[in-house]
Amino acid sequence: MVKQILTHKVVMLLLLSLLLMIPVHSIMELNRERQAYRSQAIHSIMASSSGPQRLIGPVLVQPYTRSVTVEQDGKRFVRTEQVYRYLLPEQLEVRASMEVTPRKLGIYQAQVYQTRLSLSGNLPTDLDDKPLVSSTQDARDGSDPSLIPGKPYLSLVLSDARGINSVPELQLGEARIPFAPGAQLGGTMAGIHAPLAALPTGNGRFHIELDLQGMNALDVVPLGQDSQFNLSGNWPHPNFIGDFLPGKRSLDQQGFEASWQTSWFATDMESRFSRLMEGSGGKLPSFSVSLVQPVDHYQLNERAAKYALLFIGLTFLSFFMFELLKGLRVHPIQYALVGMGLIVFYLVLLALTEHIGFAWAYLAAALASVALNGFYLSHVLGGARQGLGFAVLLGLVYSILFGLLQAEEIALLLGALLLFAVLALIMVLTRKLDWYQLTERPPQP
Repeated sequence: MVKQILTHKVVMLLLLSLLLMIPVHSIMELNRERQAYRSQAIHSIMASSSGPQRLIGPVLVQPYTRSVTVEQDGKRFVRTEQVYRYLLPEQLEVRASMEVTPRKLGIYQAQVYQTRLSLSGNLPTDLDDKPLVSSTQDARDGSDPSLIPGKPYLSLVLSDARGINSVPELQLGEARIPFAPGAQLGGTMAGIHAPLAALPTGNGRFHIELDLQGMNALDVVPLGQDSQFNLSGNWPHPNFIGDFLPGKRSLDQQGFEASWQTSWFATDMESRFSRLMEGSGGKLPSFSVSLVQPVDHYQLNERAAKYALLFIGLTFLSFFMFELLKGLRVHPIQYALVGMGLIVFYLVLLALTEHIGFAWAYLAAALASVALNGFYLSHVLGGARQGLGFAVLLGLVYSILFGLLQAEEIALLLGALLLFAVLALIMVLTRKLDWYQLTERPPQP
């Protein structure tokens, strides 16, 4: 009889633990739904402001026209064709200072920045060795006498031109030329351009000051034969993952500073840019920085919920050991109520995280769960001392779980040590327990 009761109790606890994972799964789905709401809120802010900015340029463009005779259905037609020669900077230096201001929509926020970009360098003045870009192969010969040059212009491509705060100006040698809307670089590229009276002569020195607004990320494409990018900002959590890592960087609570440098030897930029303009596809490499939140609250909530089965199992195991060692029987309904008290912790944690941050939300939810279960167990276990003991044990487990969530790099190590410690504790407590006496029928006289 005792053996059947013990076996049924173990099976019941296993089934109850698995059933309690159903509401845990629902809470994880709710967490993903809230993440989707956050993404929608960020896209709403982006739609009314300006999105991540990607800067390509400056590019010196020399357009040409030529007349091409074609024959169709026995008739001859003269067609005008447009071809271009693109000249990338010999030297490009970009300096930027970024002022980040979080912008909220309801309880969600995105990082909006204002930055002043200073672009300077040298433009090439020799066009003889620069290829032409056209839709037809025969028009790429730069020696074709039928090519009629048009007015050149300097183009600057931006991924979201709405972020331009003021009309920029090109300083080319001693001349100052205001920019006009439109990149005029083909395709759907947005941006600005500065019309030139003629191609630059001499050293082709240029300087551009650009006030730009963006959100979450900034990319600068290193078009120059020798390119440098120096960036500073007041956001303490930048992410430099991209095509190039900064050669130098410094971070503190007040902000960051970073610098990049590369050349055509590393980027093969001239060939890549020509292929892009020809429509062959491809993506240009860039210096990249993104403004990230130091802690993703929803990711931490999901990771916490993944430990729910272990958490519930440890609690039920503690009750079961208490039953064996003290001879006090706990009803399955009481197990279920305590388990639901543990599950509600994850729902309260998710709800509070969106308003007061993960750390404070975790503290409040853990204290509420410990107080509720401690009060209930003081009556179930027959005394305030036993209830307080289990409340302290539950608080310890919550503390260990918080440590696992914060120490992402060594979470596996800490989890393994926790399981080892629990197993060692069970073996120590049951080292003198006669399991046969619990599971076998007493002998008849």
